[in-house]
Amino acid sequence: MGLEDAKTQIDHAFTRDDLRGLSFENAFGGATSFLRRRYSKDLTGVDLAITGVPFDQAVTHRPGTRFGPRAIREASSLQPYDPPYGWGYDPLGSFSIVDYGDLAFDYAKTSEFPATLENHFRTILAADVGTVTLGGDHYIALPILKAYAEKYGPMSVIQFDAHSDLWADDDYDRIDHGTFMYKAVKLGLVDPKRSVQIGIRTECDDYLGMNVIDAREVHESAPADIAKKVKAIVGDAPTYLTFDIDALDPAYAPGTGTPVWGGLTSAQSAIILRDLAGINLKGGDIVEVSPPYDTTGATAVAGAHVAMELICLWGWNRR
Repeated sequence: MGLEDAKTQIDHAFTRDDLRGLSFENAFGGATSFLRRRYSKDLTGVDLAITGVPFDQAVTHRPGTRFGPRAIREASSLQPYDPPYGWGYDPLGSFSIVDYGDLAFDYAKTSEFPATLENHFRTILAADVGTVTLGGDHYIALPILKAYAEKYGPMSVIQFDAHSDLWADDDYDRIDHGTFMYKAVKLGLVDPKRSVQIGIRTECDDYLGMNVIDAREVHESAPADIAKKVKAIVGDAPTYLTFDIDALDPAYAPGTGTPVWGGLTSAQSAIILRDLAGINLKGGDIVEVSPPYDTTGATAVAGAHVAMELICLWGWNRR
């Protein structure tokens, strides 16, 4: 198969015969599933499910992350022609991967959203299928972590972010993207001693025992050394990786609700993610892509590449 197949290949989101392999349909046409994977709600024989959570609720500054999954899928149409650079293997050929579509929920009953999302992930995990999630604001990680902790016990978490999301909030009925990690730690879903936050550059009074590698440390270190430090922290524990796109500096990802200067570059992030190969990754997400604030599409492109790196990390020990 090769680029000449673009003459006959189209709409692989619905027409591809199997769940493995690259795709060569024209990037500018066709149905835009993530990486041209087949849309399917059937998890039989599936290794990994990509799912979208188009949800935002009172983000700090600029709403619009509900459009993140759609934009990331479109941006990903540039990627399924070749194996991802630098990994040395082809996850699209090695694993059965589907686009499981988006979470269905009643936007007018926000209070029902957390349980709806948690049950969505329970269904996937019950089939022994891994997940990579396209968000959505960062609150979505809390119900997801509830489902993961139910299956694996308290998780090690690697969080790329400008913000710790550890601000105190003991009202567990509040749906808040800025306090999800506080609640995750307090509820015992996360093992803070074996978790790490990368790229932090906003104040927090109490990190609740989480390890922190702030943005300055990243800039003053080699990315490979940051990855080694992270791997030493999480060890071989079941790990979930959550990547808030505002971990990147606004120069690299302007389309987010909470931009903060002094952030990571896309190059630093790419090296760190690549060098995390070997961690016991069970699932991950890319959140807070807000395409209305980036007419260039660069933020969605970054989000699509992060999602591909998560797939590669998930598959590294399984290949």
